[in-house]
Amino acid sequence: MEKPLVVEGDRLITDDLEALVDALPPRIRTALENLDNRSELLEVVMDLGRRAEARFPGREVFLTEDDVSKEDIQFVVSHVGEFGGDNRAGIERTLHRISAIRNRSGEIVGLTSRIGRAVYGTIAIIRDLVETGESILLLGRPGVGKTTMLREVARVLADDFKKRVIIVDTSNEIAGDGDIPHPAIGRSRRMQVPSPDLQHAVMIEAVENHMPEVIVIDEIGTELEAAAARTIAERGVQLVATAHGNTLENLMMNPTLSDLVGGIQTVTLSDEEARRRGTQKSILERKAPPTFDILVEIQDWNRVAVHRNVADTVDAILRGDPVGAEVRERMPDGEVEIRAEPAREQAEIVRGRAARRGATTLRQPGRRAAARTPALPAAQPGKLTKVYPFGISRNRLEQASRELNVPVEIVKDVRDADIVMTVKSYYRKRPQALRQAEVEGVPVYVLKSNTVVQMENSLSGIYHLPEEQANPVMAAMQETEDAIGQVMDTDRPVELSPQSSYIRRLQHQLADRYNLESQSTGREPFRRVRIFRGRGA
Repeated sequence: MEKPLVVEGDRLITDDLEALVDALPPRIRTALENLDNRSELLEVVMDLGRRAEARFPGREVFLTEDDVSKEDIQFVVSHVGEFGGDNRAGIERTLHRISAIRNRSGEIVGLTSRIGRAVYGTIAIIRDLVETGESILLLGRPGVGKTTMLREVARVLADDFKKRVIIVDTSNEIAGDGDIPHPAIGRSRRMQVPSPDLQHAVMIEAVENHMPEVIVIDEIGTELEAAAARTIAERGVQLVATAHGNTLENLMMNPTLSDLVGGIQTVTLSDEEARRRGTQKSILERKAPPTFDILVEIQDWNRVAVHRNVADTVDAILRGDPVGAEVRERMPDGEVEIRAEPAREQAEIVRGRAARRGATTLRQPGRRAAARTPALPAAQPGKLTKVYPFGISRNRLEQASRELNVPVEIVKDVRDADIVMTVKSYYRKRPQALRQAEVEGVPVYVLKSNTVVQMENSLSGIYHLPEEQANPVMAAMQETEDAIGQVMDTDRPVELSPQSSYIRRLQHQLADRYNLESQSTGREPFRRVRIFRGRGA
């Protein structure tokens, strides 16, 4: 029996946790029942030969003193549904997901039991967008609530707006396991997918056979699925879907999924047109109308950034124009606050030129700005720097710290911070939080724009990182872009510096975008990419 929990006054959560607990071995079940704050439980992990764990936000708890046995794993397998081709199973009429890890022989040696919760009320932050009837794409990191919001969108469109809604449920995450869907989807109808590689076919089948007004899809991840989504949108059906990626820039740089936002192609201008525009002869342009009209970046459970017109935003990014977004945040009282995010130089990320530009200015009480001159001593390796972000993206700051491998803790009170980061537009207004920081002697770093690159440059100065460590990816991509220009001008091949396999993959993708050939040569650790024109070019 589901127990609803009131959250922040306007949201209800149902988790049906007892159904999952009953599927666990008795000794693990008993240990789990004795834990406090079970409403915060994220997943239970069982690996053969290791102790079972319960995972909560920010912490893990061992459930057993002895190791998990084959009998324990078999107990769970026998109490849940069948595992599909994606190694996922569920419990009928719940949203829980049990994922298997197999050995080379195909035997299950590990299980991750993820708690599925239906959260009623999450759509409030984007409800007006859903009402427009336009197609909406949701982006965000794993665990940030994409599927939860998608489920709620399906229920509201079916129940409140009386629309014909079909859910293409590949891994049974939206509507749960079994033949009868979970009540959280309301009157929506659900089509299950027999195998993940058939999702695109079921998407087309849904349109052709069931006359939907809305199709809801979780995790568009392949070129075939992106093509199917475009076909559906061209038939006048509203699409609401999620895709891999955190931001619009990520999607534009993904050659597999960039078609969702119109695709990117290289166009060669005449000499006269290039002079008129003040650009190189070869430029990037949007290839086609976007599949989705609106894009929502889910930054955390209570905060999203909205791009209301994907076509205009992509065009602006490719032109190199600064682009802003609409930021929406749910307040503790349940109200949604909407404000415009300052224009940001997103094109820097797409074009790969940000590494050449200065990014950071430091503000200190009673002093003029001093470019990239940290007020703090250089941060020691391993020493945590507490950052209070004001008007900048917390997710991007976390991404910047991860990419530079420097320890950063994001704090919610300026009094707990070692430094404050903000952008010029906010600093000029002199808000109370920044005035308080200066009064208390907390250094304020002012970024030109709210981008990962600007944050990386700032953190590089704080930690006194050498240039090659500060941004190896951007430096490599800049080298690639310069080489592409050289090949296009001279028709002669160019070899790049040795790089890791990850960076080489990005270099191949960039060369392909310019319709050039590329190949990796040499042996590790000196393996590198060679770029050249193809025979038919």
